[in-house]
Amino acid sequence: MNFEQVKKLLEISDDPATKLEMVMDIGKQLPPVPSSAKCTEIQGCTSFVQICRDGNKFYATADSAIVRGIVAIIISMVDGKSPKQIRELDLENMFMGLKINIGAARLNGLNSMIRFFKNL
Repeated sequence: MNFEQVKKLLEISDDPATKLEMVMDIGKQLPPVPSSAKCTEIQGCTSFVQICRDGNKFYATADSAIVRGIVAIIISMVDGKSPKQIRELDLENMFMGLKINIGAARLNGLNSMIRFFKNL
């Protein structure tokens, strides 16, 4: 699912609970991580999160359904892009524009994921 598809899906509802269910459904669509990918555990998340890279293709694993959805959304923003292209994106504002109420603890994790991508 690309970012435009994610945006259109999340625009369907303004209900916070419904949006979180949609986020979890997005996370279910993460493809498996290939053995050739290099994985990094993301520090600062309350859940276990790994973001994996194989060239400019990104994958992820997480032990929480909501966090899997969050990382899937972030990956939809950056997948296929070079590190330079990723650094030029305003990932935080792109995510906040989706109006998903993720709470303070998950916001810290989101910021850690964004830092990972900005430091590629």
